[in-house]
Amino acid sequence: MIPCVSACSGFLLACLLAFTLQIFYFSPLSPDLLELPPASALPTNRHLQEVTKLGEGFLDGPEDVVFDRDGVLYTAVRDGWIKRMHKNGSWENWKKIDSDSLLGIATSREGGLIVCDAEKGLLKVSEDGVVVLATHINDGSKIRFADEVIESSDGSLYFSAASTKFGFHDWYLDVLEAKPHGQLLKYDPSSNETSILLDGLCFPNGVALSREEDYLVFCESWKFRCRKYWLKGTDKGKTEIFIDNLPGGPDNIYLAPDGSFWIALLQVAANGLEFVHTSKPSKHLIASFPKLVNLVNGAHRKATVVNVAADGKITRKFDDPDGKVMSFVTTAFEFEDHLYLGTLNNNFIGKLKLNPTNS
Repeated sequence: MIPCVSACSGFLLACLLAFTLQIFYFSPLSPDLLELPPASALPTNRHLQEVTKLGEGFLDGPEDVVFDRDGVLYTAVRDGWIKRMHKNGSWENWKKIDSDSLLGIATSREGGLIVCDAEKGLLKVSEDGVVVLATHINDGSKIRFADEVIESSDGSLYFSAASTKFGFHDWYLDVLEAKPHGQLLKYDPSSNETSILLDGLCFPNGVALSREEDYLVFCESWKFRCRKYWLKGTDKGKTEIFIDNLPGGPDNIYLAPDGSFWIALLQVAANGLEFVHTSKPSKHLIASFPKLVNLVNGAHRKATVVNVAADGKITRKFDDPDGKVMSFVTTAFEFEDHLYLGTLNNNFIGKLKLNPTNS
């Protein structure tokens, strides 16, 4: 009997050792610990549960939203379609791209859209078709995880590469690893070259120009902050904090008509599972099992957007605290006194009227 017990114990110990080695040896991560933001002092509300649903059922994960000068709404969805809604409310399948990783879009002054494809790079989409603008940086390295883009008045394109290690479909592994793999890039249309403005960023996401275009603001999602990058003046080329300790990971950011900024925030960790980000063994374990990654990821569980003044102070905050109507909101774009909300977890774009009662 005793030899049998010893044999079973040895077998179980060997299995446990093999399981541990499997997790650590084949883990895709080399993680650091991640400091989550303090609890928000801002009161919670349910304003995002009051949205009108645009294109419900016609859209699959409309991550970003923009309007052109004629008031036509554009969005890119998971099946590769660029879809648009005309001013009369009718929807159209506009242009198809062979991709499931279309993310940020921006209108171009020449007409059409600039589109970030996390796999292909930077694209120009117009009535004439799709043109690839940039696939590589001028040092020869491939553009990885093109995320969000904005065009300046001189035609330059500023865009983020969220991670040079992990792709769009594995984006949460970058959060778990908590090491700076991202870049802020610039595409020069006169030379067709792409250069690195900043490297070693913590999942850079949204990018927005100030009203005077003297600086741009970019979001670092798992640092829970946005930074300024000066484009003009004595501080040209320097960076500084715009806002930090945000109550969520900042995703896309857009300039509002009054010079403030709208920022969509993500819940990085699911409630009760925050401890995962303070333990390297836990991170290795979670990263080895996709279902556990989805369990820890809190982005699907709520929605929050904030309005931040040019001085970096939050002035308004809208929530869906339990994801009842909207969750994983990635974009908040203001147009004609309404807020238009993109999302990776819903089959519609949310439209919220801005008025003094939801301030």
